[in-house]
Amino acid sequence: MKRFTLIILLMLPLALFAQKKAKMDSVQVVRNSILIANIRLLEQIEMDLSLKNRYKLYQTEDMNTLLELDTKTGIVNQIHWSLKASEEKIYAINANDLSEENMIGPGVFELYATKNMYQFILINKMNGTKWHIQWGDDKDHRWIRKIKR
Repeated sequence: MKRFTLIILLMLPLALFAQKKAKMDSVQVVRNSILIANIRLLEQIEMDLSLKNRYKLYQTEDMNTLLELDTKTGIVNQIHWSLKASEEKIYAINANDLSEENMIGPGVFELYATKNMYQFILINKMNGTKWHIQWGDDKDHRWIRKIKR
């Protein structure tokens, strides 16, 4: 009987330790679940923000021409609209993503008109890089050129 009591007394701390460890493990599982839920929530918020205000339209002095800017990538398209569907067209002025890896979300790029109706300045508002953009009806008159410092 003494041995049995001694064995129980020796095993009691081990049982308490195992119970405490199990409790700590369950707390860690709860913490991990909360962390995963928060990460998913942040990813959803980021996606929602990236979809809002991503594209902007800019009027030109030509009543049938607009410029479309992807404010996340810097991609610019010329949109020619008409009452005749057969005359409506979209032309790429800049088809290349100008964003950098560390720039996420919309609002990085902005277009500014100049006094010449065919010329615009594209600016990366995060780092100040600028491009000269020209739109036009002829393919040779549509281009983008980085402005060197």
